[in-house]
Amino acid sequence: MQVIDEKVIQFADCLMEAEKNRKAVEPLTSLDQEITVETAYKVQLVNIQRKANTGQRIVGKKIGLTSLAMQKLLGVNEPDYGHLLDEMKVENRGALPYEKVLQPKVEAEIAFVLKKDLIGPRVTELDVLQATDYIASALEIVDSRIADWNIKLQDTIADNASSGFFVLGDKQVAVDSLDLSRIGMVLYKNGEVMNTGAGAAALGNPATCVAWLANKLFEYGITLNAGEIILSGALSAAIDAEPDDFFQARFAHLGEVSVRFC
Repeated sequence: MQVIDEKVIQFADCLMEAEKNRKAVEPLTSLDQEITVETAYKVQLVNIQRKANTGQRIVGKKIGLTSLAMQKLLGVNEPDYGHLLDEMKVENRGALPYEKVLQPKVEAEIAFVLKKDLIGPRVTELDVLQATDYIASALEIVDSRIADWNIKLQDTIADNASSGFFVLGDKQVAVDSLDLSRIGMVLYKNGEVMNTGAGAAALGNPATCVAWLANKLFEYGITLNAGEIILSGALSAAIDAEPDDFFQARFAHLGEVSVRFC
């Protein structure tokens, strides 16, 4: 057990230094080919706790690998998750200094904001809808401390599911009358259409993703709490971002959300 603990701290230190110095590191899976998913989540939690100790607040969770294509690419059969911190939030129509990111990509997602706790292990889609205060359009700026995004599942999990920043749209919409799987989205970069998607791209329904998360977190003694923001998963492929790029996503029913890199 002690050997595993030392490895966890070593990997956590490696990723923290990469983030601090903005210098990507080689994959953890190349440093230790036997690193497990369980160990990777322990690494993630060490660095989240370190940030919490400096005053950052956990404001929600993000779900990654919700598309079957990405799961197949990484050879897995379920999503992963990471933590959202208050310092990761960028205001809608705001600007994000490029010096704060390393190798960013932008995804468009549907965000859930909870009004009730969700506690696994038997959370259903209906439970999610009943616990949701509202949904909103969102952009997630994913980033990786692993060089060239050369990641396996354990690498991205340890790296807080390749989290960077996120943006929420202004419009708050109740879930009562919406078929979440049919909510369409168009993602633009500098005014040009990059891709399109719909809620069904996230495991068939974004609420399915949130239910999965609540049940997965039960394994680690963690619950989803009222007031938390849940990014439910990308509706299309992530798009590379460079300085001065402007990203905008338009959603049916949910309105627009945008961010500029400066």
